[in-house]
Amino acid sequence: MRPIDVKALCDNARFSQFHLLLLFWCAVIIIFDGYDLAVVGIALPSIMREMGIESASAGFMVSSALLGMMIGAVFLGTIADRIGRVRAIVICLLLFSIFTAAAGVTSNPVTFSIARFIAGLGIGGVMPNVVAQMTEYSPRRIRSTMVTLMFSGYSVGGMVAALVGKAMIERYGWQSVFLAAGVPALLAPLVWKLMPESLAFLARNGHKDRLKRILPQIDSTYVPQEADYFALQDECAAAGSPVKQLFLDGRGTSTVMLWVAFFMCLFMVYALSSWLTKLMASAGYSLGSALTFVLVLNFGAMIGAIGGGWLADRFNIKHVLIVMYGLSAASISMLGFKVPIEALFFLVGLAGASTIGTQIVTYAFAGQFYPAVARATGIGWASGVGRSGAILAPIVIGFLVSQSLPLQQNFFAIAIPGAIAMVAICLIKVRRTPPVGEMPVAAKAKPV
Repeated sequence: MRPIDVKALCDNARFSQFHLLLLFWCAVIIIFDGYDLAVVGIALPSIMREMGIESASAGFMVSSALLGMMIGAVFLGTIADRIGRVRAIVICLLLFSIFTAAAGVTSNPVTFSIARFIAGLGIGGVMPNVVAQMTEYSPRRIRSTMVTLMFSGYSVGGMVAALVGKAMIERYGWQSVFLAAGVPALLAPLVWKLMPESLAFLARNGHKDRLKRILPQIDSTYVPQEADYFALQDECAAAGSPVKQLFLDGRGTSTVMLWVAFFMCLFMVYALSSWLTKLMASAGYSLGSALTFVLVLNFGAMIGAIGGGWLADRFNIKHVLIVMYGLSAASISMLGFKVPIEALFFLVGLAGASTIGTQIVTYAFAGQFYPAVARATGIGWASGVGRSGAILAPIVIGFLVSQSLPLQQNFFAIAIPGAIAMVAICLIKVRRTPPVGEMPVAAKAKPV
């Protein structure tokens, strides 16, 4: 019998067409996910005007999707390690596309919030699963870059939402941008057929034939043989539930600190995503100009995500995150001050790079922090706990906006969590992982 360590094979593989196709499908899903998430912030002024609601009530409407995202991230992230990631991803895709479109045919805050809550289950659930998928399949030397490059689709989705909003809201009404979100549901059969299943899931459940079809696509030097059996390293085959793994081997305190970082970062992300358009409009900018700031925010996020991933593959990812969180606190604090328009665009772009971009790098960090058997669970729980920050952000900032406070104080309230997240990342203890080529041999693994 010949033992094959599937994780070591993926870690040492060269980038190939297989990785490119996986990156494509995961990025497409994230683009649609980002669109569905950003579309409410884009349409919020029009929704408030048509439904006749105030800022505080609008904050609760936005948070309905975020509550769904919190539940979806925890439940669909955890269950994916048991039912398979592809199945969980398809469920999420159908949920967020169909029910975001359904929100476009509602006419009151209650039914709108219900539709967005159900859509949020899919929006939140898909994130930990695609991150776990890319982390598992990517060669180690470019793993952070692959994850952040994929997740830059989130920013692309936000920019598409802003462009579609500028083109359609004033002409066809806010409902049009929600109805357009139903298109991704048509891709569900292709995702089901073409996306490869998690290797850890296949190995744990004894799907040897499927592994023999997938592994040669990852590493062309591997030639399947009848006597092959597939092994998982000790860390991937540890006993106990996936949730229990989050607190074993000294990971308890670091898991909590990671949750704090997710909470604070998602607070900043959703505060900006939900209220930047409204805050800029209240500062005297037209709706079109305010939407341009959303474009700049998401363009900066894409640069921050890709650049942060590139830096994380070359330097210590923890140190990269510390710097990025520091930049988020500084850049957002300065948005409330009167500066030349060019400087304002730069600050908005930097805020996008250091909030949305940093969140994407934090997802990559979480994916590398946890063992494969609990990877989607770890990312899902961090994302789910963090969603409470996302839920609070629109409500808190909505309340502050309703108090007619100076613009600087609104932005200070959004910036403070960046400093807290920076401290939390400093307190995370990262275990040293052996470099490529020094992976444990299959003799230390559990055969399946």
